[in-house]
Amino acid sequence: MKLRSYQQAAVDAVYDHLRNRDDNPVAVLPTGAGKSLVLAKIASDAVTQWNGRVLILAHVKELLEQNADKVRRLCPDVKVGLYSAGLKKRDTNTPVLVAGIQSIYKRACDLDPFDLIVVDEAHLISKKGDGMYRQFLADCKIINPHVRVIGLTATPFRLDSGMICSPDHFLNEVCYEIGIKELIRDGYLSPLISKAGVHRADFGGLHIRAGEFVSEEVESLVNDDALVSAACAEIVELTADRRAVLIFASSVAHGRRVVEVLKGNHGIECGFVTGETPAGERDELLARFRGDAPASLIETEPLRFLCNVNVLTTGFDAPRVDCVVMLRPTMSPGLLYQCVGRGFRLHPDKQDCLVLDFGGNIERHGPIDQIKPKDKAKRPDQGPPAKECEKCHALVACGYANCPECGHPFPPPQREAHDAEASEAGVLSGEVTDTDYDVQDIIYRIHRKRDADEDAPRCLRVDYMIGLERWQSEFICIEHSGYARRKAEAWWRDRCLDPCPTNAEEAIDIAESGLLAATETLTVRSIAGQKYDRIIKQTLCEIPNVALEEAPF
Repeated sequence: MKLRSYQQAAVDAVYDHLRNRDDNPVAVLPTGAGKSLVLAKIASDAVTQWNGRVLILAHVKELLEQNADKVRRLCPDVKVGLYSAGLKKRDTNTPVLVAGIQSIYKRACDLDPFDLIVVDEAHLISKKGDGMYRQFLADCKIINPHVRVIGLTATPFRLDSGMICSPDHFLNEVCYEIGIKELIRDGYLSPLISKAGVHRADFGGLHIRAGEFVSEEVESLVNDDALVSAACAEIVELTADRRAVLIFASSVAHGRRVVEVLKGNHGIECGFVTGETPAGERDELLARFRGDAPASLIETEPLRFLCNVNVLTTGFDAPRVDCVVMLRPTMSPGLLYQCVGRGFRLHPDKQDCLVLDFGGNIERHGPIDQIKPKDKAKRPDQGPPAKECEKCHALVACGYANCPECGHPFPPPQREAHDAEASEAGVLSGEVTDTDYDVQDIIYRIHRKRDADEDAPRCLRVDYMIGLERWQSEFICIEHSGYARRKAEAWWRDRCLDPCPTNAEEAIDIAESGLLAATETLTVRSIAGQKYDRIIKQTLCEIPNVALEEAPF
């Protein structure tokens, strides 16, 4: 087996780190990039070239089998053992031992010393506390103080503690990292695309407990019959040309409802896997979904739809997956990455992988190739207890939508990050999405840049209501000069018969007197990874045919 160039570069970076530093490195490779081959190369070299003994740790039996198979194929002369209760194996004295952490974490003293420990999915090592990995690695360090630890992961961070590397951790520094977009560009991962999902819940009212949405609240929200029916209909429509659709549900009850609706309303068989699914049934469903089931097991086509609840994330390898559906919200960027990552792998029958996000997750966390943990030390800015009306300058409580003194509407409040509702967000950074909206309301107000001087030029801010509690803004530089002023004049000419005013108050008076052509529709461009959307096209009503001197002010 020949390593790809980036896999060899990862191996070389690990070796360079081990030679030149006295701590433990991490190599970061995306899901589907072949971490198993990298760790197999490291393990085989350690045994055959340096006469060392290697332990490979993972947390699910699928990863154990994959990793052991890769070492055997890469170096058939090296004896590879397995230690896993789930696989009914208890090898202990082989040069390379692949072990499940759940089975081995109390048994470090029962094994001969290791020179090298490679941890697959290394982000599972907690930075604090006494979890299984920490307990086992600490015991191994006592048995052999010179043991070195290498971490491999696609997501080098944890929701509870941020980046996994630090000077006081078992893992100390990322020595190599390659991104999703580079591997897609070079033809090693499947391209990702996204489409809008219009039938989704509003997650704005959900509470967060221990860093994740409260499961009971999510269950109550997403398992609504009408919402499930509408979402399933849209999934069926958008996946008509897809061969393997993997659905992530929020709960067992929600998943069962999805399976029932797909069957009852659309005649589609959808497999269902949970943590309670019997092993034989689970293996048969996964084999059918992968398309590699023996002919004796089935009489029909391979399973196109498979729904699961919290089981088919890490370790599940099905290259045929060409559509991932997130029917659940999550506050965990790592979980989102792992779910979408099921569609990264290449397959001869697929050109790309479609990501349908009904949970607002991509907008919540950002494009998949730019996901980073949020800094827990940074708290959202607390709003002031009062706000000033820009029209009459009255100081009023923040809860008012309109000024109680003069009736002037305040701008819509900024939504919290977990209130995201737009599932058309691009799944990869740089992805451009243009969306058309009907304009339901328009608010005009004066805007001055934050921290600007009192005599600084102001803008006419226009807020368009394009959905329930959703607004899109644009800024018309009425009081500016040069190019910004010329743009403002052109904007004004398209909407009014009278000349463009030179101050913002006059512009507000004209707008609120009904002398500007209203906007009927907007086309809004979103570029994944960029903070703000922008308006690229508008459809206007006719310009009001009323001269300025005839206006009632």
